[in-house]
Amino acid sequence: MKNWKVKLSTSTVSFILDGRFSAIDKLVNKANAFYITDENVYALHQNKFKGKKTIVFPSGEEHKQQATIDFIVEALLNLGATREAILVGVGGGVVTDMVGYVAGIYMRGVQVGFVPTTILAMVDASIGGKNGIDVGIYKNMVGLIRQPSFLLYDLDFLQTLPSHQWENGFAEIIKHAAIKDAKMMKALASHDLAFYQKNKKELSALIQKNVQIKMKVVQKDEFEKGDRKLLNFGHTIGHAIENEHALLHGHAISIGMVYAAKISQVLQGFNDTGLLVATLKQYGLPTNMHFNIEQAMQVMQKDKKKATAGMQYVVLKKIGQAMYETIPMKSLEKLIKLYS
Repeated sequence: MKNWKVKLSTSTVSFILDGRFSAIDKLVNKANAFYITDENVYALHQNKFKGKKTIVFPSGEEHKQQATIDFIVEALLNLGATREAILVGVGGGVVTDMVGYVAGIYMRGVQVGFVPTTILAMVDASIGGKNGIDVGIYKNMVGLIRQPSFLLYDLDFLQTLPSHQWENGFAEIIKHAAIKDAKMMKALASHDLAFYQKNKKELSALIQKNVQIKMKVVQKDEFEKGDRKLLNFGHTIGHAIENEHALLHGHAISIGMVYAAKISQVLQGFNDTGLLVATLKQYGLPTNMHFNIEQAMQVMQKDKKKATAGMQYVVLKKIGQAMYETIPMKSLEKLIKLYS
């Protein structure tokens, strides 16, 4: 699978796998293309943006806020971007989240494509059309679902990726295995980060597998009414502690997955918590931390997954088989305290 087109409700998304950034002019009209990236990516790959209309904003989750959106919109206006513009987000999950959001609101909507440059963005953040920003410590509180026209994968970008960002991305890969693919979990358990860093062919196959897993879920449930909710495994507690403790997304989700697995033991008789914890540790991911539970519960009260009856919480029946249950907030707090 080198190129893959996926039809969704109102659009078709093209995946160019094992692609080359140097060939992007074949995908977009140069006159209408506006490249948006962050300072980290631009500093490492400045030569790739030569001759391209480029907007650069500060790096980091703390800049995934409305002020940065305003900065990007003003820059687009100054560069003369019209309704015929196509925005190209080049970067990790923060970049793709924000560029997708800008594309949805700029002049009531323009085209967008992504060049994900991190493992996390390649297997998760850039896929599926969820775009948005944080409001204070509350994750992804404002946004929309808008699909990109294309995703171009150039694994050469990963050569400059620091080790903690490899760990960050593998949290989402392990998540996909936990909810959808027991065979992949077994393969992950038998390898480690160094293996995939040294074996580009194996890494490419793993990324493509994860692209397929996520996109098939999105194709069935684009607007998160059912099966797509399973992709939130580990995210309830993960999001509650991520911004408050300045954690990388994958590190927060790793801790959240461990809590979710232990809660699954109580609610579903799940008996593979040990395998999940060992695999997360194998990829350098944290599996516990001390945090203020009452404070985390307050953040969860604002979580988008919260319903009137409680939190829609993803649990495991077994590795590769997930479901979601509505857990009353008081019951959820007791379960979290049980394992803290």
